[in-house]
Amino acid sequence: MNNNLFLKDLPGSFYQEEKILLSNNIKTWDSLLSLSDDEIHRMIYGSLGSIRNIKRLKCIAYFICNLEIEIKEAALLMHSGLISNEAISRLSPQELVQKTGRFERFLQTGRIPLIDLNKAKFLIEKAKKNII
Repeated sequence: MNNNLFLKDLPGSFYQEEKILLSNNIKTWDSLLSLSDDEIHRMIYGSLGSIRNIKRLKCIAYFICNLEIEIKEAALLMHSGLISNEAISRLSPQELVQKTGRFERFLQTGRIPLIDLNKAKFLIEKAKKNII
């Protein structure tokens, strides 16, 4: 997967932030990841977007760029409380499945879990390789 993938298919809850990013010529996950806190504050000032949501998107961008996963999986990791490669690398595959599965059950999606044991093992190995 390429780090220069375009921002697309963002959830509706990020509508304002998507408009802000695109108006500031932030069109790829990689460019979003490289934003500093000062740049985020300048972009958000006077708009309807929130710093909190931009930082959430930045966390999702981190996983998309470093672990080469889809936006759904990256969002699931973030919302499950796993916000870095270090956090993921400390878990066993079973623990990762439990954490993400718990959040999916909380949402009552009724779908097949996004992260199974094989995917968890892959993510942990990838996270260990990408620890800075």
